[in-house]
Amino acid sequence: MNPRELLKFVDDEGIKMIDLRFVDLPGLWQHFSISSKEVEEEMFEEGVGFDGSSIRGFQEIQESDMILIPDAATAFKDPFTSVPTLNIICNVKDPITLQSYTRDPRHIAQKAENYLQSTGIGDTAYFGPEPEFFVLDDIRFDQSYNYGYYYLDSKEGFWNSGKEENPNLGYKPRYKEGYFPVPPMDSLQDIRSEMVLLLEEVGVQVEVHHHEVGTAGQCEIDMRFDTLTSMADKFLKYKYIIKNVGRRHGKTVTLMPKPIFQDNGSGMHIHTSLWKAGKNVFYEPGGYADLSKTAIYYIGGILKHTPALLGFCAPTTNSYRRLVPGYEAPINLIYSQRNRSAAVRIPAYSRSEKAKRVETRFPDPSCNGYLAFAALLMAGLDGIQNKITPPDPIDKDLYDLGPAEAANVKSTPGSLEDVLDALEDDHDFLLKGDVFTKDVIETWVDYKRTHEVDAMRLRPHPHEFALYFDI
Repeated sequence: MNPRELLKFVDDEGIKMIDLRFVDLPGLWQHFSISSKEVEEEMFEEGVGFDGSSIRGFQEIQESDMILIPDAATAFKDPFTSVPTLNIICNVKDPITLQSYTRDPRHIAQKAENYLQSTGIGDTAYFGPEPEFFVLDDIRFDQSYNYGYYYLDSKEGFWNSGKEENPNLGYKPRYKEGYFPVPPMDSLQDIRSEMVLLLEEVGVQVEVHHHEVGTAGQCEIDMRFDTLTSMADKFLKYKYIIKNVGRRHGKTVTLMPKPIFQDNGSGMHIHTSLWKAGKNVFYEPGGYADLSKTAIYYIGGILKHTPALLGFCAPTTNSYRRLVPGYEAPINLIYSQRNRSAAVRIPAYSRSEKAKRVETRFPDPSCNGYLAFAALLMAGLDGIQNKITPPDPIDKDLYDLGPAEAANVKSTPGSLEDVLDALEDDHDFLLKGDVFTKDVIETWVDYKRTHEVDAMRLRPHPHEFALYFDI
């Protein structure tokens, strides 16, 4: 819809509230609502003011005023509100200069798409993320001076196989055996189907949904690919839908990368392809996995910059509870057609030109999609521009490699602190075309160190008492 069509839609559908949405720097949707009676066509050019100093990663208090510019094309009816509400995704601008705000993640994604076109390498970048998540029945956590704990539970959790549930029917996926069981073992089929139908209702195409490997309600719903900014918009719709459907059923949904000890974590494999004039520039019959040299260089850029990319693609301390050996964790900086512990994989079933793509496996769903997708694109373009050739692909089981061969396979860094250091040292590729700015990089690193790395470092961990209390 354009603004005029949107106003007509508001009248025709009896919309009472307009909900304006934008994303903070870490990646959560923020919003406020206005009466539909207050909406005029000028709003889509002049914007609506708000206090940017209260938003994570945005302005200081002395320069707090900002404006939201609604993007009418993103409007969708809210499927959860009792009052008829139309949600609109917005861009953020400076009210004085009327320039797009450099720390607005959506603006960064749009600049990445523009930069791709300016290079001549392609005109369109498609992204298809596969977020995983847990559907839980209970979650409690707290931290103070003299205690710290978390407790989560799920009726599906195998730890409840001996619990007196009056009756306990026994259908609980065993640890690491939750992949693809039919109901009644998969107790979340109808909830996921409801999520899918609502996603489709708000304009998000879905390809597949299923139970995932982990016990305790691990699930996956895969969205059909779309262009970069649009896909990042859809990722936020995705989170909104699955969380609210869970709540509707008295359950809670988390996209935390590693909420459960010793079982699989939740990743978000991201499929990418570049197109130019209707042709997939990643496809070339006869090459390794039918990949073009352009695609190989793209992979080279991803692998070269992986430590820095992780600062945006796996951006929490909890991400590095997942990125450890085992658990099919994609920690090895190689590419492969079939190996799931490789950082980059070429799906063996993507044989045609239309389906040929690169799958980056180290991201997780805690990321800000606008920043993660943009950073991946910029790394891949850097690989193409500089003809970065990655190490030869490895299609063997990486855990069975001999010592000499294994020594040549590099791994991802092991902590958020390490990847933030890498991002500080390696970010020139992100600055091309003014896509990311030095201010954005510095603000991101400072925020993550102060609010997450240092916050975790200062607090005793519960398991430390088991290790050290009797010293």
